[in-house]
Amino acid sequence: MVVRSDLMNEIQVQTPARAALIDITEQVNHALARERVATGLCNLFVPHTTCAVIVSENWDPDVTSDMIGHLEKIVPRNGGFRHSEGNSQAHILSAMLSTSINIPIAASKLRLGRWQGVMLAEWDGPRERTIVVSAVAAERS
Repeated sequence: MVVRSDLMNEIQVQTPARAALIDITEQVNHALARERVATGLCNLFVPHTTCAVIVSENWDPDVTSDMIGHLEKIVPRNGGFRHSEGNSQAHILSAMLSTSINIPIAASKLRLGRWQGVMLAEWDGPRERTIVVSAVAAERS
């Protein structure tokens, strides 16, 4: 769901599991179309400390399951962390992957490669998450 404010758009996503990569490319492109941005730069930001936003392959679902599996091996869920809420793994993975990215806009869409998509990386779900979409327009359509 895309919610428009006066300054930017926000996308709301209900994540399906504790750990998941959810393709949000279409929702972001829809938000950019609403703003009539033809060319420019899109910033995506998640105002959460236990999820991230990344660009990854969005064609083969094995890529996302491989990424989740191997990232969880690098930072195991039960890694002996001191944080009392029990979600230190989610905080670490969010920081490793980043809570914001910038992507060029061309022809009113994200200028991604053929196999690329924008993914919300959830590490502490299921939850409702917000993605803030803002754009600096070089040209409007």
